[in-house]
Amino acid sequence: SRTREWTHRSPTRGGNTMEVILTILGTVFTVFKYVFYVYTSLIFVVPLVAVVQERKIWSRSPAVPSMNLLAHLKVYIFNVIFMGTGYIGCFLLLPKMIIRGLDDSVERDAHCLVERIDAYACLSAMVGPVVVRGVENLPPENGDVPAPIYIANHSSQIDAGAVYYLFRRFKWIAKKSLLVLPGVGGTMFLGRHIFIDRRRGKNKGSVSKLYAKANESLQKGIPLFIFPQGSRRITERLPFKDGAFNIALENESMLVPVSLHIPLGVWNDWYPINLLWGAKKEPVVLTVHKPVKVTKDMNKEELKQRCTDIIYSVLPKIGETEEEVKEKKQKIEDKKTT
Repeated sequence: SRTREWTHRSPTRGGNTMEVILTILGTVFTVFKYVFYVYTSLIFVVPLVAVVQERKIWSRSPAVPSMNLLAHLKVYIFNVIFMGTGYIGCFLLLPKMIIRGLDDSVERDAHCLVERIDAYACLSAMVGPVVVRGVENLPPENGDVPAPIYIANHSSQIDAGAVYYLFRRFKWIAKKSLLVLPGVGGTMFLGRHIFIDRRRGKNKGSVSKLYAKANESLQKGIPLFIFPQGSRRITERLPFKDGAFNIALENESMLVPVSLHIPLGVWNDWYPINLLWGAKKEPVVLTVHKPVKVTKDMNKEELKQRCTDIIYSVLPKIGETEEEVKEKKQKIEDKKTT
């Protein structure tokens, strides 16, 4: 009788177990679905923070125009496109990453396809044309070791997109906190960029890892792109920090100075709507200077000052005339020949 009772009850026990498993799976799926919805919605929330950050840059001095209402909207859309395009790109690369792992081809596609398309979409839609001068000064992409380090001034959120118009592969050095942002974090992870943890108590060890990964990248023939001044400023010329120059000196990597000129009315005009009536847009201009050769015995402070002078030689100070800029540039050229 006990055998019959056990035989009679076992299907019920099996059915209950299956129901529990299905219930757990259903709960996990529901939670995952809502987390996915919330995370995706950040694409429309985080850009509000970016608007506030960009507004601070343009409100630091009465010498530059403050952002008007249209400018706030354009900065918001700029960042939505930036995050949204990257988000889609990550999903498109996901199958390849699952099949092949995080290899060099995935890293290259993340940078040369997803990040570039993302940058072009943002700037074409909200900023306008980008002009690159001094293209002949760009080092060839032939895998030479050590790879060069590109350095530039940092004025706006626009800079991070404009530099992709150089059509060169490189790695960023960025805050680790960016990894949590939808789109941005995913593409930077797939591109295997270099991150620094700025949390208190974590910074020292993170800097050591940063230098190790930077050296590894350069010795593999992959350049770096660094904004040595750190913080974004359009009216102030902040002193360059040591990081890029420490890395260049240790690896004897040549430095490629790039001057980024952002027009003062870049956000406040009616672009792209004004294209309908044939209005012309002042371009963002990147000027690539001749590479600076670096050896380990060079004085770091002198190297920093030299690169600072080169980068700002073609960039007018706010309120400075074109004639003054030309005169300053000529003085720098005279110093080189003496």
